Amino acid sequence: MDRERRLAEAFVTLADTLVDDFDVIDFLQVLAERCVDLLDVTAAGIMLADTSGSLRHVACSDEQMRVVELFELQIEEGPCYDAYRSGAPVVCGNPEEATERWPRFAPNAVQHGFAAVAGVPMRLRTEIIGALNLFSSNRGELGEQDLRIVQALADVATIGLLQERAIRDGAALSAQLEGALESRVAIEQAKGIIAERAGISVDDAFALIRNFTRANNRLLSDTAREVTHGLLSVDALRGAASPLSRSTEGKK
Repeated sequence: MDRERRLAEAFVTLADTLVDDFDVIDFLQVLAERCVDLLDVTAAGIMLADTSGSLRHVACSDEQMRVVELFELQIEEGPCYDAYRSGAPVVCGNPEEATERWPRFAPNAVQHGFAAVAGVPMRLRTEIIGALNLFSSNRGELGEQDLRIVQALADVATIGLLQERAIRDGAALSAQLEGALESRVAIEQAKGIIAERAGISVDDAFALIRNFTRANNRLLSDTAREVTHGLLSVDALRGAASPLSRSTEGKK
């Protein structure tokens, strides 16, 4: 499948949120994964602003990305913060430049295998609700075409979050975003529980949770809470995994 077709499919997937209710966390997870699929990057992550304007982690393409993003949040320094504060894309193609710009963030990113970073704002006109991080294990700035693509994806995703029903009511929008951020906490707890009980990686644990969620047409946050409350076992989650997912897991 060529890149143009995959790009078109990505926009169709994101646009689907404009006509129906949707799972915010899964929606943003898809966005992160599509960025990695479509662009010359190794990992992607998304941060949204809470009601106080502070950024919080909500989605990422893998666990390594999540660890680096959490450190970025802790020190409040890095490409995602700059993109969110400025409302403009931020690119950095090598560790040396990154260290000059973000002396605390850059060494941590390098330690986790990332040599180049970028961030784009999630915005609708003048309203900025978060930012999208893009990290690469190879040196080199994100190309202009890739930067335009990821900004377009981020813009469409932002429109999906700021649906008409929320735009009409600022309180509803705040509640929607706050609910998404709270749901992420439950999901991270569930990932850790399943990873420990099943003896698998955190990424594979998330795949089990997500497969079960989609197979049963429910919300990720609901599945996560049932796991944390002891209402869903590893066996129950595995029962909903696709043959491909089970085969992949067996190789771990």
